[in-house]
Amino acid sequence: MSTEPDSDAGPAPDSAAPDSVAVPPAAGLRDLLPLLRPHRRSLAVAAALSLAGAAAALAQPALVGRVITAVGGGRSVLPAVVVLLVVLIAGAFLGAVQQYVLQRTAEGVVLSTRRTLTDRLLRLPVSEYDRRRTGDLMSRVGADTTLLRATVTSGVVEVAGSVVVGVGALIAMALVDGWLLLVTVVAVGLGVAVVSTVVRRIRDLSRRAQEEVGAMTAAVERSLSAVRTIRASGATDREVDVVGSSATRAYDAGVQVARVEAMVSPASSIAVQGAFLAVLGLGGYRVATGSIDVADLVAFILYLFLLVMPLGQAISAWTQLQTGLGALARIQEVLALAPEDDRHPERGGATALPRMPSPGDPTPLLELDDVRFSYPDGTEVLRGVSLTVLAGSRVALVGPSGAGKSTILALVEGFYPLTGGVIRWAGTDVRRLPRAALRARLGYVEQEAPVLAGTIRDNLLLAAPGVSDPDLWAVLADVGLTPVVQRSPRGLDVPVGDDGVLLSGGERQRLAIARSLLSRPALLLLDEPTASLDARNESLLRDTLAAAAADRALLVVAHRLSTVRDSDQIVVLDAGEIVARGTHDELVEESPLYRELATAQLLV
Repeated sequence: MSTEPDSDAGPAPDSAAPDSVAVPPAAGLRDLLPLLRPHRRSLAVAAALSLAGAAAALAQPALVGRVITAVGGGRSVLPAVVVLLVVLIAGAFLGAVQQYVLQRTAEGVVLSTRRTLTDRLLRLPVSEYDRRRTGDLMSRVGADTTLLRATVTSGVVEVAGSVVVGVGALIAMALVDGWLLLVTVVAVGLGVAVVSTVVRRIRDLSRRAQEEVGAMTAAVERSLSAVRTIRASGATDREVDVVGSSATRAYDAGVQVARVEAMVSPASSIAVQGAFLAVLGLGGYRVATGSIDVADLVAFILYLFLLVMPLGQAISAWTQLQTGLGALARIQEVLALAPEDDRHPERGGATALPRMPSPGDPTPLLELDDVRFSYPDGTEVLRGVSLTVLAGSRVALVGPSGAGKSTILALVEGFYPLTGGVIRWAGTDVRRLPRAALRARLGYVEQEAPVLAGTIRDNLLLAAPGVSDPDLWAVLADVGLTPVVQRSPRGLDVPVGDDGVLLSGGERQRLAIARSLLSRPALLLLDEPTASLDARNESLLRDTLAAAAADRALLVVAHRLSTVRDSDQIVVLDAGEIVARGTHDELVEESPLYRELATAQLLV
């Protein structure tokens, strides 16, 4: 959970990344079906082209046999040669079209998988982001889905096509000579048995390798996101070593996969060469004894090539398929996570938002009734917090770090389930209200004031995409950002950099506040809105918040008491409990803790 950076309330729920890489459940061929089902027409076309290409390939040895027979019989070979060339060219053309269809379908599978995965990632409960590393999630969208391109689609179809060609070749070989077929089956069968034993290990090793790549990506993301802090701390070399160690583990895992995959080729080669030598020896003997003629032996050898070529392709495709299934297991691990449910099934489903009370209405706009919250490890953060926020009022939450102030805002937003108690919106339990509709009535400015990469305009329109330029300039003036935007001739389209790096901390905070004000929320949640502001801009922002409170309620977390001293109600928290509440003057007289905080800030 995103609480105060200097919070001592305990660790975020499951926030620590595990030292060891967790291995997701294995994925099987059946798990590919949901990915392939939307592309079944393209796959059917590719399969048909594969069958047609297989038929053309199977016809070629027989046609070669006819050419040899015609030569031996003194007949014209032109008709047989023409037919052979036509079949050869047709087979090549069918193969080219099939490859295009397969590659296009593979790209479609990757695209749809990325869209589905991204949709799920952006809809997960907030607690899932606390438990997982951003870089690892990025790796699943990038590296893992890329492996599906060649392994899932092409692998499945190539295996199917290879089976057709292989079975056809076996049938044709049986018609030519049964003894030669028996020798071939024995030699090839031994090789296939060895290869299948090796291939079974590839899936697990490949999945492990992808996990290590994900861990390495997470390590890089961690370092790049804090590169200024790392440089200032003189920790560049140490971070290089940390990322390098992660890259080494990914390398070791990849070498393990390569070692096992390297065993596939020799086993296949031994089987093929053994079959070829056995056929040549036994075939030569049978030609010498008159059991078969030379044309039949040549046709059999060509069929043998037709058998071993698709067999090699099938083994390669099956190996790639195991790699793809390893990546698919990581993708499925995320897709198996339940997205945030807008219907709140634990309270019988969502209902419409109630009518909002007007300023002066005794019904609270927001009410916390005996709210309790604990981390999964049992650490208590809030202990029976009760407070009300009336429409048009300003309520401040103050107290030492770790008191649970930011946690209250996160719970109001519905980012985490309550351990106990009730939060009500206009008298209705929020767990009976649709989250999206409720959040549309809330404006939330986090303490870190995140700014998205893009422009000033992009950030302002995030919550209110239909706002006009005059309204954008007006809200920028309200928060004192007009001079910042006017520094560049690009105006509202000036870039802010990755994470708003081209803006100062105070500018990022004011931009985040402007973004929330544009959505015209009924309740504005502000977490340390003046933490990064100088005295002049703090005074300007206080005026802005006072104006904003005229038609909306404010719930403000503040360490700077000067920001909230004129609030209608100030709630003092300590160790997850409310220890005092009242106005600034009342609390200075009645609350030792508040008086201590105010004295330290020269407000008494």
